[in-house]
Amino acid sequence: MTAEPTTSPAPADAEPVFPPPPFDPELAAALELIGEQLSPGFPPEAIPEVRAGMVIPPPSDDELRRGGAFEVEERAVPGPPGAPEISLLICRPTGATGPLPAIYHAHGGGMILGTNRFGVDEALDWAEELGLVVVSVEYRLAPEHPHPAPVEDCYAGLKWTAENAKELGVDPERIIVAGGSAGGGLTAALALLARDRGGPALLGQMLMCPMLDDRNDSVSAHQMAGRGVWDRTANATGWGALLGDARGGPDVSPYAAPARATDLSGLPPAFIDVGSAETFRDEDVSYATRIWQAGGRAELHVWPGGFHGFDGFAPQALLSQEARAARLRWLRRLLST
Repeated sequence: MTAEPTTSPAPADAEPVFPPPPFDPELAAALELIGEQLSPGFPPEAIPEVRAGMVIPPPSDDELRRGGAFEVEERAVPGPPGAPEISLLICRPTGATGPLPAIYHAHGGGMILGTNRFGVDEALDWAEELGLVVVSVEYRLAPEHPHPAPVEDCYAGLKWTAENAKELGVDPERIIVAGGSAGGGLTAALALLARDRGGPALLGQMLMCPMLDDRNDSVSAHQMAGRGVWDRTANATGWGALLGDARGGPDVSPYAAPARATDLSGLPPAFIDVGSAETFRDEDVSYATRIWQAGGRAELHVWPGGFHGFDGFAPQALLSQEARAARLRWLRRLLST
């Protein structure tokens, strides 16, 4: 493993001066219903309860096939050196010929929740529209498996996908990494790892409301305390599970918290989006800004009044439809180059 780059020091807490931005009215109505079942903050001891409360079943193979549009398989592949195998969910367009671009997907869940079927529906929407292979990685979860287990699992699966691209019907030079929330943070870390370890080559990185900064001290983190679906308390729980006592300290790896990276040059083009009314707003805007400052390419969308993961919780809302359409447009442009 290569040496990790120097990380930036943790700044002091920054208290907000102004009240939080309002939620989009259509999303606010949805959030009222969501709030009856989901608390925005929870302490570490509540992780088992939160896991048990995930009542939405993962999609079945039949649902993932979408009436025959995809061939679906789950494959065990080698994990990181000395670690167990990992599982990859592979969805290929049925009857496709020739190598296709691929989405390599990392699921969300605050580093403590979820499976490789969680959140894969939008990636399949892209695949159906644009003719893509989707590979979604099952990574080990914290706190049982702290850093670097999750990101190293993701990297092992990415490397296997690139090395076995011909068998999968994938063009190894047209792999896009993508993920939301914790999966967005892992996606950003994958782009850093691929750059620093010399591969695989990535065509782009799709970071949807990514979880990037363990310091949890931005104005938006303070503004949104107790609001939305993932607040500063929940964020501290997730980062604490991943990093333990190192959370917020001076020596956190950028491969755990990509906001700690001091060099964002040489990365693949990025799409970054986030709601204006969510914990991750400021760290995500800062990440896009620093990519530009390093001479890189990034497209940034800050959706007015959006709470964390709003388009998944309220897909029929107009703002949700606009957000999903923007992602698809970016992918189409990227793949046309």
